[in-house]
Amino acid sequence: MNAHEVQQSLQVTAEEAVKTARTLGADQVEAGVSYGEGLSVTVRMGELESVERQRDRSLAITVYVGGCKGSASTAQFSSAAIKETARKALSIASFTAKDQYAGLADEQLMAQEFPDLDLYRPWELPVEAAEELARRTEDVARATDKRIKNSEGASVSTGGGVQVYANSHGFCGGYATTNHSLSCGVIAESENALERDYWVTVARNSDVLETPEQVGTKAAHRTLRRLGARQISTRQVPVVYPAELAAGLFGHFIGAIRGTSQYRKASFLLDACGDQIFPKFVDIDEDPFIPGAMGSAPFDDEGVATRPRKLIDSGVLQGYILTSYSARRLGLQTTGNAGGVHNLVVKPTTGSLDQLLRDCPQVFLVGELLGQGVDMVSGDYSRGAAGFWVEHGEIVFPVHEVTIAGNLKELFHGIRAIGSDVDLRGTIRCGSVLVEGLTVAGH
Repeated sequence: MNAHEVQQSLQVTAEEAVKTARTLGADQVEAGVSYGEGLSVTVRMGELESVERQRDRSLAITVYVGGCKGSASTAQFSSAAIKETARKALSIASFTAKDQYAGLADEQLMAQEFPDLDLYRPWELPVEAAEELARRTEDVARATDKRIKNSEGASVSTGGGVQVYANSHGFCGGYATTNHSLSCGVIAESENALERDYWVTVARNSDVLETPEQVGTKAAHRTLRRLGARQISTRQVPVVYPAELAAGLFGHFIGAIRGTSQYRKASFLLDACGDQIFPKFVDIDEDPFIPGAMGSAPFDDEGVATRPRKLIDSGVLQGYILTSYSARRLGLQTTGNAGGVHNLVVKPTTGSLDQLLRDCPQVFLVGELLGQGVDMVSGDYSRGAAGFWVEHGEIVFPVHEVTIAGNLKELFHGIRAIGSDVDLRGTIRCGSVLVEGLTVAGH
């Protein structure tokens, strides 16, 4: 895929869609066009299990007529298809109720600059080479220990795409991204008990992926350490969320300060701007311009320029996560977050996960969270879990069939340390988190 040529072609399509819908009678128009292609290869138990190639493209047109909104989409980019899709969007708008808050983001907020954020690093990977990488990964995992009896397989995925956004303000912009991954999951058996776990490495640039040997070894060790799990009695104990699970805690925080949750009054952090949400040592920034990061973007899904900002300063909430619509509902201005957050960076306060564990005489280290037991209105938090009982930094035994319970407001205030082992695989970049005040409920 020649990303530059694809982007130029998609921009022509997007601008034609906007022009066509305006000609047909729309007051305002926005169009999103995307094209992506990828390859995924899976090996299981030493045999090639699947090879999947994907190629997707779509055009979505949204129109606003007298405060009414209509949207329609197509996978065809011909002038006839564009015109038909615009007509459908206008037809849908004629049946929707008027909404005074609907419409494009303000024109003066549109992005003017499009920095190269190093988001497009294609990986020329033949099927045979992908199969070999997956095979190496699984072979390492299966050979680690004789107790590993089965495998969920190892997969290599690579993909790239271009997305373009245009609207009737005259804005038209786009950028290309790539996403590569290598994963492996295995099953271990001991004394008639089965345990499974996995590991995955993800990056925009294949050069920074972990090696097949690293992924296979981690998957095996993560699985083996879960063998021999037992229950524990109910107790209040410090809980450590490793980096890959700690991101979920801050995901709940983001969900609570989204504009949608705020204007619907469905948040345990309602009207919390200016409040002390976390301890004073916690700082959280949003930085959309980190080169090669998974959440980087020069503009959001409405064409609004992204910008770095401080979301939590010394534990205090500085603002919400807003689109133009939710901002109008709240009497505020969009924060450029249509489509989500752009690299939430939670600043570390201490060393590695090992140090966090060593600093506690007794601690429950979470290995896996189960279920969806989070009430975003009240903040009540109850998740099934498995993990490890740790004393003075050493795992004593694995634990299963427990529940971690508390309230997210209190959980956030109960954070005592944030590790330096930052997980870079997603849009929330944080290390392991030590929390006090939670109940681990067992038998």
